[in-house]
Amino acid sequence: MQISGKVFAVTGAGNGIGREVTLGLVTKGGRVAALDLSEEGLAETVRLAGDQADRISTHVVNITDRKAVAKLPAAIIKQHGQVDGLLNIAGIIQKFVKVNELEWDQIERVIDVNLYGVLNTVKAFLPELLTRPEASIVNVASMGAYAPVPGQSLYGATKAAVAQLSRGLHSELMETNVAVTGVFPGAIGTNIAQNSGIMTAAEMEAMAASAADGKPRKTTAPAEAGRQIIEAIEKGSYEIFIGGDARIMSRLSRLNPKNAAGLIYKQMKDLLG
Repeated sequence: MQISGKVFAVTGAGNGIGREVTLGLVTKGGRVAALDLSEEGLAETVRLAGDQADRISTHVVNITDRKAVAKLPAAIIKQHGQVDGLLNIAGIIQKFVKVNELEWDQIERVIDVNLYGVLNTVKAFLPELLTRPEASIVNVASMGAYAPVPGQSLYGATKAAVAQLSRGLHSELMETNVAVTGVFPGAIGTNIAQNSGIMTAAEMEAMAASAADGKPRKTTAPAEAGRQIIEAIEKGSYEIFIGGDARIMSRLSRLNPKNAAGLIYKQMKDLLG
């Protein structure tokens, strides 16, 4: 898909990967309906767009609110005249605790945002996307969808569901004009833990600075993740894996899933609350 002249709805556009994708799309001549729960975050994204800021409209919305999400396509079309793409980037992680210690309200929140949030937007936007000459749906899953991380079992389960939903949508839409791309990021240098409400900025900094072996954890920059996602839209990619960790663990998880799980456990067990 050519980005220039197209309109994209991007969830999670107020920070991290969503912000970088938004900035990258408008730089390439696209327009973006930026969706996020944070009005301040959206305002900062617009500020960072500089001369391209007029290509962005902002929409403060909770993607778990099905009725509010259902109104978005009409609002975006009224403002931009069309909508050609949906990028589901918004997501949260759980507290770094075992399932046995995870409260039901926390469980329901992660499922609502990570799974129902994606379902809400897909169901809202797909009818319009099917009318376009070419269209795109991008759903961001996670390396955790196939490589189990201790203390993130529920998060991984929701992302595995998103991955399979994307594959199912791709199969259902094969003979249509809508391309579907699944995205599997590894460790990305975002503030997702803070945005998820499970960790303070100071705690995030301490976590990032250490690992089980005492070495800093390697992460992929959000800007690079955004670049790869936009490239995937242009190519109509089926799935992409962002970061060396995501690619390596994808291969290892297929070849020897038990050993892959053991390797991740050794690297990540120190994060358990």
